[in-house]
Amino acid sequence: MPQADRTWDAETDLLVVGAGAAGMTAALVGALEGLNVMLCEKSDMVGGTTATSAGTVWIPGNRQGQLAGTPDTIEAARTYLAAMLGEHAADLRLDMFLKAGPIVLDYLAQKTSVQFAAQPVHPDYKDLPGAAIGGRALGAVPFDGRKLGDDLVRVRPPRREFMVLGGMMVGKADIAPLLAPFRNWTNFRHVVGLLARHALDRVSHKRGTRLIMGNALVARLLDSVRRAGVDLRFETALREVICDGDDIVGAILSSPAGEMRVRARKGVVLATGGIGWSRELRERLFPEAARRFSLAPSSNAGDGMLAAERVNAVIEPDLHSPALWMPSSVMAQADGHVSVFPHIMLDRAKPGLLAVNRSGRRFVNEADSYHDFVAAMLRSNASAASAMPAFLICDRAFIRDFGIGLVHPGTKNLKMFLQANYLIAGETIEELARKIAVDGERLAETVERYNRHAETGVDEDFGRGSSPLNRFNGDPRTRPNPCLRRIGPGPYYAVAVWPSDLASSAGLSTDSCARVLSRDGKVLSGLYAVGTDSSSIFRGTYPGPGTMIGPAVVFGWCAAMDAAGALRRYIA
Repeated sequence: MPQADRTWDAETDLLVVGAGAAGMTAALVGALEGLNVMLCEKSDMVGGTTATSAGTVWIPGNRQGQLAGTPDTIEAARTYLAAMLGEHAADLRLDMFLKAGPIVLDYLAQKTSVQFAAQPVHPDYKDLPGAAIGGRALGAVPFDGRKLGDDLVRVRPPRREFMVLGGMMVGKADIAPLLAPFRNWTNFRHVVGLLARHALDRVSHKRGTRLIMGNALVARLLDSVRRAGVDLRFETALREVICDGDDIVGAILSSPAGEMRVRARKGVVLATGGIGWSRELRERLFPEAARRFSLAPSSNAGDGMLAAERVNAVIEPDLHSPALWMPSSVMAQADGHVSVFPHIMLDRAKPGLLAVNRSGRRFVNEADSYHDFVAAMLRSNASAASAMPAFLICDRAFIRDFGIGLVHPGTKNLKMFLQANYLIAGETIEELARKIAVDGERLAETVERYNRHAETGVDEDFGRGSSPLNRFNGDPRTRPNPCLRRIGPGPYYAVAVWPSDLASSAGLSTDSCARVLSRDGKVLSGLYAVGTDSSSIFRGTYPGPGTMIGPAVVFGWCAAMDAAGALRRYIA
């Protein structure tokens, strides 16, 4: 239907669909650049996967790293990415990301409440030329949720498994003081401050207002979006993208008031969260062994990607992986909630744990990144004898010192976890092997070989403890290798871990301005895709912490700047 003959229910300059980090960045920047912006979110909360993540952005060559004493250069990052991606490192989108990244960080710092800080040590995930120990991975500065007023309930809370005391967020820096509050004055003061703040929060809020990690980033974006005057609409989902010839001119949305046709004069930005729980896309793009569990919000259902395909867009083929993976353990709680717990780094890298497949053999360096861990699981799964799940194996002392999955360090009573069959116990390795249906003799040989490596401090099979990432997440008190110590004596324990997707890498083909490309490689004028609706610039590899959210923020900025006609003011 010609545009002149259409009836529109609303008009705006920029229509952004999806209020995660990518969508909120696009909406915020569009408004700051003088556009009228409508931001539509399918659920009743903002944040998407970002809200339940660590909220880290990987952006090389930034000023924040220099301030933290860990300067980095874009040239070093290019070297690193070339070693990882080979010929694909010449992608123009990658060049745009590296050029624009530091500019985006400074733009947000100067014009909004979105602020980042670098940790001195936060290593890249691959031990390759050009890798950085710190400075590239930035975290959002903690945010006082009370500043949001009634909007606090609009921030998607962290996974409940990562909160304590009825809604208090706990970061990595909080764990040691909480486990040993009386060890020293610093720990005691830190814990008292946390508990006092939380007690005051619960007087008038349903959860704590000290927002950190992904919640801090989402809250800062929401605060800025509100201040910028963006028209933010909840429970408003994308149904179709509207074309006028070869141009995208708007979208059909479903809202609490019914169907709504919105004209977008400057463009439509898709930021709906990628593949998520879309059965169609999971079956088409994911290996069968990785389709069962996802860490995406249930509202993420491939809306943007599927709608774009219907107007001749194409999903990028030939990636290293269609998703970024996470090993997750699963436990049904007494109230019916099913906990899918991501094993990020709190247990796998610690000394005294190993992982085995169904053949009873190790298959991976357990201390490598979560993505690499699951990639090895999937390769191992190629053999019928190594079918999912894999198992993390440890002894009682390990649970005391480090915990495992949902079992917190120092937990004395394991009954609940044993009854739920989350934790599987055996007095001997052979008994444990029977309970997890693994060959007992082979598992015993695996543990014995691991223990010999622990004594020498050299993992001859997988090199565990040899990289900066491994050592950073290990236990510095354990020598000579912070990632290895003997397992035993019994009792022994196992936790099953399954592949789950943290975020999708497969997405729509886009150019360096985040414009969606058609099947014949031409720009679909007026249509942008950012975040996981767009194909990963790293092609399904995982360079370091924050390599999904970093590009999401950068290309959200690029899309809005391009729509506003302002991108070339910043990027030559």
